[in-house]
Formats: sequence, C-alpha cells, structure tokens
Amino acid sequence: MKKSLSVWSGKARLEGRKIACRRGERLLFDELDLHVDEGTLLQVVGPNGCGKTTLLRLLCGLRRPDTGTVLWNGSSLAHLDADFRMQLAYVGHRAGIKDELTPLENLEAAAVLSAGARDQAVSALKTLGLDHVALQPCRHLSAGQRRRVALARLLVSPARLWILDEPLTGLDVAAQTLTAELLVEHARSGGLAVFTSHQAFGLQHDKLRSLQLA
Repeated sequence: MKKSLSVWSGKARLEGRKIACRRGERLLFDELDLHVDEGTLLQVVGPNGCGKTTLLRLLCGLRRPDTGTVLWNGSSLAHLDADFRMQLAYVGHRAGIKDELTPLENLEAAAVLSAGARDQAVSALKTLGLDHVALQPCRHLSAGQRRRVALARLLVSPARLWILDEPLTGLDVAAQTLTAELLVEHARSGGLAVFTSHQAFGLQHDKLRSLQLA
C-alpha cells in the first residue's frame, strides 16, 4: 500500500498553548495545552458537544481561539499563509467532494489544488476500493463510498499534517481497518495526524496519544 508522495525532512510540530474557546456563553475548554510531533497520532475523545470539532477547526486555522495560541513549527497560525495550507489535509464531517464529478475527477482536482500527484489518483482509488466506480458521478455513490472518496484525497496530497473529523463515519469494517492502516503508515512515514472518532479504531502504533475533552 503506497501512501507517501514525498519524503519529509526535519521535525514537525503542531502545538496548542493555553487555548480556550467558547460557543456562545458556554466555555468548551480552557487553558488547553497539546502538542503533536512527527510520527504521532493524536485521538481527541469526549462526549457530543464537548468541542471536538471546534478544536479541530482551531488546529486547522479555520477559527481562532478566544485565548491562547496554535502554532505550527513554532509559528502562530495567525501569521502563516499558503505554506501551511500546503502541509495540511483536512477531512471534515462533510465529504467535501463535487457531486457532478467522478471520483477520479475529484481526486485529480484535489491533487492539482494541493500541488500533489495527479498520476496517483487511480492507485488511490484502488487502495480505497473505489476503482469499480471511478468513472461514475459521485451523486450516484453510497454514503460510505463518498466518504472513501474524501479519504482517498489524502493519498494524492503531499500534506504532512492530517486533521480528520470522524473519518470512520459511514464506513464498513473493511474500510475502517484500512483507514487505521493509512493513519499508521502516514505516521511511520514522518507525518502527524489529529482525529476524532466515536468508534473503536483498533490502531496499533507506539506513538498513539489520546486527548480527553470533558
């Protein structure tokens, strides 16, 4: 199974220092510290409504914390630009794919936008078990197949940092196992990832960490 499109060099670190965030009048978390280095997988766990998705959005730079700082390689996300975006791959609750395009077209477009490897699109679809629907419009795919298209985008991107919000949603057991394998391989290649999941992942990795939100 081939995942890594490039060989990363040097250290990488995603860090949160004393971050706090509110939703309306409610304090979701406060004085939260975290760090994720290359080769590390961080699973964020907690009950519904505790702020897991909000935290991921902060770590992506899609939202700023009310207090505290999120840093990538020692620099605040508030001061980073396209260079950070090229090192980030985010898969949220929604698949984020174009219904009118085929899985192959979606992956080729994703590769172009991320300066990735367009010629890896076919092998990425095969890895995710989508080669038999590669040329069908995504609007005709099942929810699980659409989710696999979203995850296949990771394989055509050179991003070192993966942030995944409930990546197992809608996947069958085989696809869940494959997703866990892809995460471990990514970490072993020098990547890093932060993800949430209500389901048991079955991950076996010596640098797997857990962050509990109340």
